[in-house]
Amino acid sequence: MERGSAGGEEVFDVTSAPKSLSNDLAGRQRRYLISMMIRTGCFILTVVLPSPYRWFALAGAVTLPYIAVVIANAGRETITPGDSLLNEKPRSLS
Repeated sequence: MERGSAGGEEVFDVTSAPKSLSNDLAGRQRRYLISMMIRTGCFILTVVLPSPYRWFALAGAVTLPYIAVVIANAGRETITPGDSLLNEKPRSLS
């Protein structure tokens, strides 16, 4: 936020605004859906493939839920860049 020269009003930079929550949620749901589709493909490949390759597909099907949740939750971050550079320190009770 910068101070404008006219009247001391705050001027907001629209290009630095974060994505809306609905757009962010839709993107995270899309990433999760794609990961689960890949997991379903791994389960199908586990049944179809011969023995040595079957285990790689099964390992993918077992580990993909964790990876999908981590990727889906990597949406909106609570830490904004430059927060540690604030001039004013928070007051403490002591």
